[in-house]
Amino acid sequence: MAEYVAIPKLGMAMMDAMLVEWRHKEGEQVNKGDIVLLIETEKTKWEVEANAPGFLHILVPEDTKANVGRVVGLIAQTKDELAALQKEPPKEMYTTAPVPSGAPQEAMAQPASAVTQAPAQSTERVKISPVARKMAEEAMMDITTVRGTGPDGRIVREDIERAITEKATRKEAFKPAPIAATTPSGQVIDFKRVKQTIPLKSTRRAIAEHMHRSLQVAAQLTNMGEIDMSEIVRIREGFVAQEKTIGVRISYTDILVCAICKAIKANPVINSSLIENNIILWEDINIGVAVAVGEGAESGLIVPVVRNADKKSLVELSQEIKALTEKARTGKLLPDDVSGGTFTLTNLGAVGGGYGFGTPIINQPQAAILASGAISDRAVVRSGQIVIRPILTYSFTYDHRVIDGAPAARFTMHLAQLLENPAMMLL
Repeated sequence: MAEYVAIPKLGMAMMDAMLVEWRHKEGEQVNKGDIVLLIETEKTKWEVEANAPGFLHILVPEDTKANVGRVVGLIAQTKDELAALQKEPPKEMYTTAPVPSGAPQEAMAQPASAVTQAPAQSTERVKISPVARKMAEEAMMDITTVRGTGPDGRIVREDIERAITEKATRKEAFKPAPIAATTPSGQVIDFKRVKQTIPLKSTRRAIAEHMHRSLQVAAQLTNMGEIDMSEIVRIREGFVAQEKTIGVRISYTDILVCAICKAIKANPVINSSLIENNIILWEDINIGVAVAVGEGAESGLIVPVVRNADKKSLVELSQEIKALTEKARTGKLLPDDVSGGTFTLTNLGAVGGGYGFGTPIINQPQAAILASGAISDRAVVRSGQIVIRPILTYSFTYDHRVIDGAPAARFTMHLAQLLENPAMMLL
């Protein structure tokens, strides 16, 4: 009897996964333990192994989203069994009961899953079946432009399929003329040549959809400023000198996370989310630390989460951040490692760039994000004198639907006080 290749449940919040790549071809012989499939969920990738030797029969193609428990492939014991399976019409099978579309998620209490429970209000008034809504979300389609043919004008699967086909047809029909010029001798010079075409899929597509949605649903405002890091630089140099005794190399990111937790404790509205019509202040302080992964055009960003960061010592924070970063860069993160965040730090200083500011986009459904720049020597005025100080730039983006200007200013002011007077972090 053929063995299953199914979508595993890798975390409580996991509902489905994208099939990124089949590592073996249809009918190819595999051994037990071979990596047969690469899947992705919540911007994390996971390798699925064959649980028996045999011949691979693929049921679900790449670049398709499948629910947890769905059988996406089979491993036949013999070539005769493979041939018989290939003749059968494909059918949808599950190792566990599938979760209906729109059903409450297990981790509703966690802020990361709340985003799927709070679609934009403008789409809630449209009558649409759960299956059609899911298809529209995956295709990034505005359902208000789709005409429903179901009962009472309800949008059904066929309506979305038709709209997707029409959109693809229009896109194919529109082929802009190349940008070119003609020389006096009649030679055509093409000024616009394509170096590379990269499909918007996998991690890049997840980032694109998440960032685009964040700007659509939140009223985002960014405050920028500078922090004198003289004392932190001095203290950190002392930590580095005692690395063997401490057991870990303390980084500026570690210190920033520690200070952020203290500032959030004093300004709890920063640690919140707007879900449907409720502003929810989270008890746990779970700090997401953005990590750059990959290189070149196929690079991306992933945000593993340090849970209950406010309850950890600086050494514990450093150890956990380094462990999560290593898992991110080696593709070993699980969905639970990137869910449940309540605030995000993206430290651009880790990649250099010098003095500068930006406008980071909020990691929904959180209400705020802090981007820190590199620490660079700057001329500043102290006691009427121009002196050189190591200055950290920051950009703090917050959701103005939840956080007003005054609480935002108090948070950044408190953070600056902690970093400029580190002894305050002991209070």
